[in-house]
Amino acid sequence: MPEPPVFASQYVSIPHRDHSAELGMWVFIATEILLFGGLILAYFVYRHAFPQAFAEGSQHTDILIGTINTAVLLTSSFLVAWAVEIFSAATAKIVTWLLVGAACLGLAFIALKGIEYRKEYHEHLIPGIDFQLARPLANGVQLFFVFYLIATAIHAVHMLIGICLLLTLAIISRRAPTTRHHTALHSAALYWHFVDVVWIFLFALIYLPGRAAS
Repeated sequence: MPEPPVFASQYVSIPHRDHSAELGMWVFIATEILLFGGLILAYFVYRHAFPQAFAEGSQHTDILIGTINTAVLLTSSFLVAWAVEIFSAATAKIVTWLLVGAACLGLAFIALKGIEYRKEYHEHLIPGIDFQLARPLANGVQLFFVFYLIATAIHAVHMLIGICLLLTLAIISRRAPTTRHHTALHSAALYWHFVDVVWIFLFALIYLPGRAAS
């Protein structure tokens, strides 16, 4: 049987409901751009003030973990995009596994970031807790790690939210996929892709400068 039209009184049709949901997600993403944009602007201001120190700090990050995490997120974005593209009642099982796979890659990203944080803690690179870099550029390097920890921690929180969204939609899609769920998945996919794009910017700003200079 065809799905009966389901939409609240403020909508005139299902397409109106779906377009409103997508617009709402774009507005939310715009506010997130302001958040991360402010952090990145602050980074550029202080990088201009302490160029050598920021290059030095970048060399203390783990480029291998950063690169693997970038590949992990790009792969997860592909899986989510694939799930959105093939979403239907006939492909519910495949969509479920694609979303679970993307969520697992997200968890792998968080785990690798935790390993990196642990490594930096043992190397005494955590500002305000245990920072012991005894070099002339120590103050500037510490400022670099302040930005690094704040930006990556906020990004990790966004990752955890996205993982919960994907797992929830995987369960729903497996049980009874409808056009409403496809709209929700599309909005969640926009969020997930945004988080991945933010990481690409953070990767370029955090891991590459000192190595490019050297």
